[in-house]
Amino acid sequence: MRRAIPAQWINLGMHLVSMVFGLFGLIFVLPNTEFIESLSETGLQVFSWGMQNGGASYMIFGAIAAFLYGKQTIGLKRTLAFCIPAIGLSVSSELLGTSTGFPFGAYAYLSGLGYKIADLVPFTIPLSWFYMGFSAFLVSATLMRFGTGWGYRIAAIALGALMLTSWDFVLDPAMSQTPYPFWEWHQAGEFYGMPYQNFFGWFGTGSLFMTVASLIWGKDNQPILNRQQITFPAIMYAGNFMFALILSFNAGFYVPALLGIVVGALPLVVLYLTTPNGEDDNAIANSAANMPVVAVDASKVETIATR
Repeated sequence: MRRAIPAQWINLGMHLVSMVFGLFGLIFVLPNTEFIESLSETGLQVFSWGMQNGGASYMIFGAIAAFLYGKQTIGLKRTLAFCIPAIGLSVSSELLGTSTGFPFGAYAYLSGLGYKIADLVPFTIPLSWFYMGFSAFLVSATLMRFGTGWGYRIAAIALGALMLTSWDFVLDPAMSQTPYPFWEWHQAGEFYGMPYQNFFGWFGTGSLFMTVASLIWGKDNQPILNRQQITFPAIMYAGNFMFALILSFNAGFYVPALLGIVVGALPLVVLYLTTPNGEDDNAIANSAANMPVVAVDASKVETIATR
């Protein structure tokens, strides 16, 4: 009898497949006007639907996948304790940013990412903050296997926020400064068209909702996972990172892409490889549980103690 594939893996698969189709469309289809003109009426309808809804679809799949994974792995309450602050604080930062220029700089979203909240921020953007922030933090939280005091918790939060920000190093140029942008900057950027302020805004927003979640969880309830358990968020993070990396390399943004690799992809690999796997944990537990018990004569112990 075949085992059913868990829903979180199905949604993760749809999320990754959607990104592959997105890459194909952005790199090969859109620049090829002759190919687009040769499409049948049905083909044009499919292409038009993909352009209007493809960006939103892949982020919805990602958010569903991350939430279902969290519910199964760390429980519904702890997942909600991260999801609600992540979505609430990120959409607040985005609305503030698109209205005032703080904390990211002056920018505006274009079309292609779904319905805009207050006609400013696509509803899918806070979903991406959630699933990428969740993935980054669950991986960085493996540092807390050494302790859950504030030193380790701050280190995990800082590294998680840095990994989240490094994704933007790679993603932002490809999404704002290519022939088919999804947002645009309204100010001159010092770093490949992006203001330095943007990265402080990303790091600050990520740190804020990760800190809130960590406080809600409490010292003794931090989600410290083994290697098998972080495989899902590692794939989620790596898939989105590769999507952005390919787009940036294709557009010639090599320095931001390489910087993202150093501060995002490299920590992911190191943390994943150094985190104990579930079999090792089970082996330690089993060896302790199966340790032989030796019966000791209490009268002999008393005799020895009184000598």
